[in-house]
Order: sequence, then structure tokens, then C-alpha cells
Amino acid sequence: MKRRFPRVSELRPLLKFELPSLDRRAARLAHAADVWDLRTTARRRTPTPAFDYVDGAAQRELTARRTREAFDAVELLPRILHGTEKVDLSTSIAGGISSLPFGIAPTGFTRFMHAEGEDAGASAAAAAGIPFSLSTMGTRSIEQVAATAPEGRRWFQLYLWKDRQKSLDLLRRAEASGFDTLLVTVDTPVAGQRLRDARNGMVIPPRLTIKTVLDASYRPEWWFNFLTTDPLTFASLSGTSQDLPTLINSMFDPSLSMADLEWIRSMWAGKLLVKGVLTAEDTRRALDAGADGLIVSNHGGRQLDRAPVSLRALPEVRAEAGDGVEIILDSGIMSGADIVAALCAGADFTLIGRAYLYGLMAGGREGVDRVIELLAKEIEVTMQLVGAATIEDLGPHLLRTWPEPERID
Repeated sequence: MKRRFPRVSELRPLLKFELPSLDRRAARLAHAADVWDLRTTARRRTPTPAFDYVDGAAQRELTARRTREAFDAVELLPRILHGTEKVDLSTSIAGGISSLPFGIAPTGFTRFMHAEGEDAGASAAAAAGIPFSLSTMGTRSIEQVAATAPEGRRWFQLYLWKDRQKSLDLLRRAEASGFDTLLVTVDTPVAGQRLRDARNGMVIPPRLTIKTVLDASYRPEWWFNFLTTDPLTFASLSGTSQDLPTLINSMFDPSLSMADLEWIRSMWAGKLLVKGVLTAEDTRRALDAGADGLIVSNHGGRQLDRAPVSLRALPEVRAEAGDGVEIILDSGIMSGADIVAALCAGADFTLIGRAYLYGLMAGGREGVDRVIELLAKEIEVTMQLVGAATIEDLGPHLLRTWPEPERID
């Protein structure tokens, strides 16, 4: 091999050094190539109890793991020479338009993950033109979220609660604040046994113990934000502040029935979606009770461990509901390809929970923006590769699934 000395003129174009950015948050987020990278950053920057509350699930976390495995097992079929130079990611859901085929799911304890909490989620969703869902157990109130993102589309999540007057008060406040869609969660008659939370002593506000002080010593930004912003409470519930299982078990009643759902339907004039449906039987019962649409969800594996996987339950729910009923898939989504798979499997729309919170923990509002940006780009590229120009072009003809392997857990 013949060698020569390199010429300065040839080296000059290669010698382009970038000065380190003073905005470390922006640099950190720009470096994240996908949501999994943001999860890694979130773990590093967030106290263990807060991270584990997001990352964990019920009991042995079998449902959460199987939910992820189901997405990983899906094959999307590439189609060649379909001329999909431009892709339209917009769709309609619950009587309105969404710029992307996903929205932000309702999450509790949100400002425990990052001080910006629902403020970041609602404003990022409004900027992206997608729905934001506020949980009954949110750490910003109905009115505060409406003020934070007045131009955004807002949904409110209500638990099927034994105290009808309190439920009615929340419904009236949501209606008055411009929340156009109600998500009624029906899979929480009691709190799931989330062992990570139990081991971490998960409460709001967090307790200062020797363990938490040591944990905070290398996460100073989180603690600075926590100590210099308003106290954490369940803001829509008159400032309630206590541990999660105690709160849930004081609010909810395992004796509640479809009659209670029918009562909520009679009290709410807007769109009503039932969240937590996984079987054909419950699909029919929810629709008979007056639901406008369904959310196929196993609560991210956080309630009943060994519950059905949402993606695998979706075809059964779709077959029972028929094509005219809007169905949203929730639980386990971590990429744009996951969203495309869900839409091909029969969903009309999807919700992101953990993915949104990983971005929030990694970088507040900018982190949520980054999650939305990453997912949108992944959806676009995936749709181009399968030859789909619009959301309506996605369907089972682009999807291949394999039987779930036998396992011993």
C-alpha cells in the first residue's frame, strides 16, 4: 500500500471542533436517540422512589414484561416502491383532530417525577397539537391545567369512585374548564400491589430519611426543584397528600358495578371512553352502559399482574366492538414503531404514559418535547418503510404476529 503525507488542505475540513454547550439540558436531550436513552437519563437524574414509581409494575411485573415482549415480537411488513415521499400523521379521535396518532396518558404523582409535572405535559401536548389527559390524582388541578394550556385539547380521567358527589364535582369542574373528553378508569377497584413502591416507602411528600438523603446527594437538581416549588398534593382532590395505596383504597370500592358507570354516563355530556377493557365480554358491557369508545389497557401492568397484554387483547376487543367504535391502545408503548403496530392491529389511537414520564424526568418540558419529536419521526419513517401515506392506510395487512411462546415464569 503506497503512503503519502496528508495535506493541510485535506485536513482542514475535518478539523471542526464544536464548543461544549452551556445548556446542558438541551445537550443531554439532543444526545438521546430514542425513548430508551431518555429512560437511562431519567434513572440517572431522578431519585429512586420516583423513578421506580414510573418504571415499576405490580407484583412480579410479569404483565409489564410480557407487554413489552408482545411489541417486540411483532413484524411490520415493508412494501417497496409505494411512493410515500410525504406522510400525513394527523388523525381524528373523540370528535377532534390530533396532529399525531398518540396523546399523553393520565398519570398520577406527576410533579414527583419532575417539578414541572403537568405544566410540562399539558404545554408540550398543546404545542404538538395532541390531547393531554389529566389524572384525578394529578398534582396540578383541573383549573391549573386549563390555565397552563388554554389552547390545547384536554381530556380528564376519572376513577370509578364510590363517592358520587365528589365524582360529580370533578365532572362539573372539568366541563367548566373545557375538558372535552372523559376517560373513566374501571380497572382499579383496589390498589395493585406495586412492590417497588412498597420497598421504597413511596409517599407524597417524600420522607427525608438517611436513605433518601444519600440518594439525593448526586441528584441535587431534583431536590432543589422539589424544595423551592409549591408542595406536592393531589391538586384536584382538595390538596390531599398521603401514600398511594391508602388513598386508592379509601376512594374506591370493589362493590362498584356497571350501574355506577351508567350514572357517570348520565352526568357527562361529552365523549366518554372506558379505560381498562381487555375482553370481549367487558367490551360489550361497557358499550351497553353508554361508552362512546374504549381504551384497551392493562394499566401498564400496574394493577393485576398476569393480566392480558393490551396488544394481544386488541383484536378481540375490536371484533366485539365493530369498526364503528373508536378504540385507543394504552400500555407499553416506547417507540413510533410500537404505535404503528398498534394502529395496524386495530387501534384508532394510542396513549403514552411511561414514555412521556421518562422524558419529563430527563428534562422537564424540553424532555417531553423530545419524546414527542422522537416518536413522531419514528412513526413517519416506519410508515414510509411500510408504504403508508396516511394513518388510514395502516391495517392488519402490514402486520405479522407470532404465537406467544410457552414460558415458565
